[in-house]
Amino acid sequence: MKRFILIFFLFTIHFSTNFLCAQTTIDTIPFTMDEDEMMDHTDSVIFFPANGLYSGWDTTNIHTAKADMKSLNDSVREFALYSEHNCGYVHPFSGRVTSKFGPRKKRYHYGVDIDLETGDSVNVAFDGKIRIAKKSKSYGNVIVVRHDNGLETYYAHLSKINVVVGQEVFAGDVIGLGGNTGRSRGSHLHFEVRYLGHPINPTEIISFDDKKLVSNMLCIDMATFDYVSEAKKAAAKNYASSKGKKVHTVKKGDTLSGIARRYGTTTKVLCKKNGIKATSTLRLGQKIKL
Repeated sequence: MKRFILIFFLFTIHFSTNFLCAQTTIDTIPFTMDEDEMMDHTDSVIFFPANGLYSGWDTTNIHTAKADMKSLNDSVREFALYSEHNCGYVHPFSGRVTSKFGPRKKRYHYGVDIDLETGDSVNVAFDGKIRIAKKSKSYGNVIVVRHDNGLETYYAHLSKINVVVGQEVFAGDVIGLGGNTGRSRGSHLHFEVRYLGHPINPTEIISFDDKKLVSNMLCIDMATFDYVSEAKKAAAKNYASSKGKKVHTVKKGDTLSGIARRYGTTTKVLCKKNGIKATSTLRLGQKIKL
């Protein structure tokens, strides 16, 4: 009897050990994923703001391709500037406006300039994600933030950039410091609002006197872009006044595309007249034939 009990006990231990080992072996088999499942989710545009409105997430070009707004016709596109689930609106900087949206001398100004001192903190206006954080010849140090409703806000001429591309930011976050970089005369913040690549007059959205939104709802229709014809007239007038001018002397912040816009011509024409390429680096004091 004792011998039978001993044999049964040893058999039970052997069976239990084999069973546990089998379980352990099964648990250590690696879980395999389909190739599609293994794709890094950060590569998908679905994780970027307004992915349904834009064709991609461009972190190289400051301006996105302009959408054809003629499709609006007589319709109105209306959306909220912020919701109860985010941080609302915070004024970029509480300075006085020194230059408004509209024609300015021989070129069109597509933003609002706010007076500040170099080193002053610049706030992001709405929640969003950083699309551009880089140095540009014209904008200087510039940050572009895309928001969930499809708007993009620009913060230019900064002395310092405090954010990186892809970073999520919330209204009121300090994203950079004011400065005088790029094509700028004196320290100020150049602030722009764009929708699908098209500039929108910021005063249609923000009361710069009260430092708050005009309304939480924004309505966009063809009238929103009436300024385009005015801008074309300004370019034509500038071209007419420059006909007698033979050359342009390159100054700090000048680019071929910027010179072309200023004199109502194209980069292709300038390249042909000057025997240069569109990618050529301009030198200070260089003479560009018009």
